[in-house]
Amino acid sequence: MNATTAVKICQRWSWHDYLTWPEGERWELIDGVAFAMAPAPTIAHQSVAGRLFSRLDQALKGKPCRPFVAPVDVKLSDHDVVQPDVLVVCNPAKITASHIAGAPDLVIEVLSPSTAARDLREKKALYAHHGVTEYLVVDPLENYVIRFLLSAGYGAGDVFAADETVSLESLNGLSLDLREVFDLPPPASEAERPVVSAH
Repeated sequence: MNATTAVKICQRWSWHDYLTWPEGERWELIDGVAFAMAPAPTIAHQSVAGRLFSRLDQALKGKPCRPFVAPVDVKLSDHDVVQPDVLVVCNPAKITASHIAGAPDLVIEVLSPSTAARDLREKKALYAHHGVTEYLVVDPLENYVIRFLLSAGYGAGDVFAADETVSLESLNGLSLDLREVFDLPPPASEAERPVVSAH
């Protein structure tokens, strides 16, 4: 089974089918359609995902919400199984020994060129349908974040630049400094800026 046939095959795959596939292969199910995951992510992708997880892990120590980093299976329904890059679950009843059963409170997808359209289209609709409270899409190349909050669907979303801070409403306003997430140098202070004299 390859990416092309998985998408074209008429069969509607289920969680039971998913569990029988080889462990070395990574797939996601969206409405029963199997999508092959992207090849090994870029260094920039993995670095950003790692920093996001690390900050969430530090901030949530001792609290009921738990962060996870891919690969972790999230079973949203019998025909919807995904592996978000980073996620946070605040209801311990959803955390099983093998997977997350139900919608996380926060999902973060770090964009890859081969899967960006799916993250912004099919997976965005999927997360809204299943009640993910907050969905962040992070671009590790252009250094920006789009944040979607669940109300009546996700709407257009809010865009945050690399020099801004995102306040995570699903986690009681926990802040993410995007300059740190993207590992960018701090802004030069007035004292550090060169003085230009007129002649």
